[in-house]
Amino acid sequence: MLWTSAEGKTRRDANMKRGKTRTRKGRFDKEGLNVKSPERFWRPFCCIWILCLVLFPSPAWTEDQPQWGQRYTRNMVSDEKGLPGAIDLETGENVKWTAPLGDNAYGCATIGSGKVLIGANNEEPRDPRHQGDRSVLLCLDEKDGRLLWQLVVPRLQEYLYLDWPEIGMSSPPTIEGDRVYTLTNRFEVVCLDLDGQADGNDGPYQDEGRHMALPGDAVMDVTDIDADIVWLLDMKEEPIAMAPHDASHSSILLDGRYLYINTCNGIEYTNLAIRRPDAPSLIVVDKETGRLVATDGENIGPKIYHSTWSSPSLGVVDGRKLIFFGGGDGVCYAFEALDPSANSETVQILKRVWRFDCDPDAPKEDIYKYAGNRTESPSNILGMPVFHNNRIYVAAGGDVWWGKREAWIKCIDATGSGDITGSGERWSYPVSRHCSGTPAIADNLLFITDCGGYLHCLDAESGKPYWTRKLGGEFWGSPLIADGKVYAGSRRRELWIFAAKKREQELAHVKLDAPIGSTPVAANGVLYVTTMKTLYAFESK
Repeated sequence: MLWTSAEGKTRRDANMKRGKTRTRKGRFDKEGLNVKSPERFWRPFCCIWILCLVLFPSPAWTEDQPQWGQRYTRNMVSDEKGLPGAIDLETGENVKWTAPLGDNAYGCATIGSGKVLIGANNEEPRDPRHQGDRSVLLCLDEKDGRLLWQLVVPRLQEYLYLDWPEIGMSSPPTIEGDRVYTLTNRFEVVCLDLDGQADGNDGPYQDEGRHMALPGDAVMDVTDIDADIVWLLDMKEEPIAMAPHDASHSSILLDGRYLYINTCNGIEYTNLAIRRPDAPSLIVVDKETGRLVATDGENIGPKIYHSTWSSPSLGVVDGRKLIFFGGGDGVCYAFEALDPSANSETVQILKRVWRFDCDPDAPKEDIYKYAGNRTESPSNILGMPVFHNNRIYVAAGGDVWWGKREAWIKCIDATGSGDITGSGERWSYPVSRHCSGTPAIADNLLFITDCGGYLHCLDAESGKPYWTRKLGGEFWGSPLIADGKVYAGSRRRELWIFAAKKREQELAHVKLDAPIGSTPVAANGVLYVTTMKTLYAFESK
């Protein structure tokens, strides 16, 4: 169900008549210049530019990180340079700032336009009006970690398996210009104003005061510290009608006017059935209005083994944009991306190009009788598929909580069509126990962590292992390759730093304040690491 309001539309129209409009230009819009006479225009400026480089050497290349993973491909790499190779919490070496997140944070930071967005809980309320268990999205100042605004969302009340108590907002937001797209703990797709209420309540949604109040309580006043919701789409309601399980987790993929979103449709609290078998696993939403545009037609629901927590990626294969999606059934799918110029009023069905079953020998019938079986079970996909050199790299295997202790990294030829289970595999590499991470690939090296506590370095072309290191502690997040280094954080509270090379070379490791269940992120010369209690901003000094 899409929530807006007539009052919001009236206010927006009035603002436009008064000339109060705002640009929507963001990082994703900077794709080149349009000039009539390139040679004549650029020649004198090229000379000046070269002279400036000689006289005033430029700093290391820096940029925002407005979504989780590399844009489109979801590769866990960054072009940042000059990142810290050593950290000392006691002396403050290379610690820029820290921000408290409560005591149960699993999200990853995203950074854009001078702001850092990160999930938290309400263990230490930042606004005394909000007491008790809430899920929270924080917007912090990139310079010093100061709180700018927060989205505070009460829990779903029916029972704990819908919205697990005390967990912070887990979905990494996606930023474009002055808009933020994310999924709340109540499984609502929301578009937020990156500036919060500082420039007024944009609308058309105007019910923030009711949204942050507990059911049955009075509507709360909206203040400068509160988020500004532009529109909201509740996936629990028709026409999507998914069923939550445990927690929401989606990193929204943005392509032009469309948002591609995994629905998090999952099993019921008994772990013995799927509550909404007909609900879609992948949807497409118009970013301007929140209108549902398309769904997958794969009938994945009855085969979901736990939930649908893998976010989609995108790549161009033979001139055609494809959306790659890891299903809760252990199958990796490729769909044709929607044409941004099309304007259908009816909800479309995404056209499947191929499917690849990552575990074809796993049980396919009566799957819930295997719940808790650590030797035989269906498989699922938790991390994101990575598109690289016309291939898909994805981790699949037994569910971390309910499945067999067996998992693999699969390399799939992305150029195929139809059912490519028997023909599309380029290589398969076994990892330890389970894997919920997303691969990081650079210079033909693939790095991945697993729940057995290992960091693996593979040849991305052949799957041949160069080295494997037992680090201890489960890894629930993914490694990050940046500045010639590999960063990885474990649930044993350790941040590890290795050289991104064929030969194993440990550079440093540091003990942080709490377990790490997320992926390190780099932006504008700063490394961000989220523990369950704290967001650390590390910067070389």
